[in-house]
Amino acid sequence: MSLRLVLLGPPGAGKGTLAGILEKELGLAHVSTGEIFRDEIRRKTSLGKTVNRFVTSGRLVPDELVVSVMAGQLARRRKGRGLALDGFPRTVGQAKGLEAFLSDRGLALDGAIYLDCPTPLLIARLSGRRVCSRCGSNYHIRTMRPRRSGVCDACGGTLIVRKDDQVNTITKRLVIDRAQATPLLDFYRQHHRLYRVSGSGGAVRVFQRVQRLMQQRGWLKK
Repeated sequence: MSLRLVLLGPPGAGKGTLAGILEKELGLAHVSTGEIFRDEIRRKTSLGKTVNRFVTSGRLVPDELVVSVMAGQLARRRKGRGLALDGFPRTVGQAKGLEAFLSDRGLALDGAIYLDCPTPLLIARLSGRRVCSRCGSNYHIRTMRPRRSGVCDACGGTLIVRKDDQVNTITKRLVIDRAQATPLLDFYRQHHRLYRVSGSGGAVRVFQRVQRLMQQRGWLKK
């Protein structure tokens, strides 16, 4: 399937989970900006060191750098395979960079799917997350528990609560995220590519909603 989608939504909306299901069920390549940058930081590459300087100082990674990195990643993907972009673009500048990259190759974005979730649900999801302090594997105290409480299944490392996943921090993040997302949503709305889908419920239900949208748009045969 050669469908090209951008997955949007606040932290905790389930973009990464949905992208993983789209990859498994429909063959779309899940491309996560966060994973790419985290891998570069872990390996202490030149790019990773540059990105880490911005992250640790609380600054946003410049659009030009993000677009350059993602263009390089996308250019290496198998031609003709569809994409589910998770975490990119985050700004109008990045969205324009993506448009230019696709246009240069005679391609276009099919849609930007925004996962809409009420704030209490997002707080419940995010505050329950646990991360391995050693390998970075993710868990959740309600929906994805480790076999042993507080211990990573993959490497035996200690599971921790990131500062970003504390309730007060989450609430502030969501307020900031919604404000920052408005221009990007307006951009895709003006280009008639924005589709809102409820992110409530389990991952399977969300995927089914997205699947119905794809069928209605003619992207996927019934």
